[in-house]
Amino acid sequence: MADATLDHHLSLLAHLRSILVALGEADQVPEQSHALFMERFDELMEQLPQDPIESQYLGQDIICQIIQRYPQIAHLVPRDLLWFFAGDCLHFMPDDEIELYQALEERRYEAEQNDEPFDWHQEKQLLAMAAQGSKH
Repeated sequence: MADATLDHHLSLLAHLRSILVALGEADQVPEQSHALFMERFDELMEQLPQDPIESQYLGQDIICQIIQRYPQIAHLVPRDLLWFFAGDCLHFMPDDEIELYQALEERRYEAEQNDEPFDWHQEKQLLAMAAQGSKH
């Protein structure tokens, strides 16, 4: 897995962690279970750089739990994390969004095969704009 891709997802996880910490500090959730959940979240952040493949299942579990345990912040979970961890996380993505990410992966694969640079964010914006244009 490319370091830039992993760094991007670690950055998204760090942002999501800050949201979870703020939620706990605002006394919006039961303190003890939240503390245990945060320990598991930190475990994921520690394991992911060391073993990205093995961490996939833990990541799926944690992201799905965030959506189920903390519905008030479910809309703040970065969509890239749902796609990255895949599996059960994909149940929280509509079909058109999954299609967008599939097209994005195909573009990335094609760029890699042709030794061309690939900017995930730029390509994602272009695909999203094209999808918006086709809806109107």
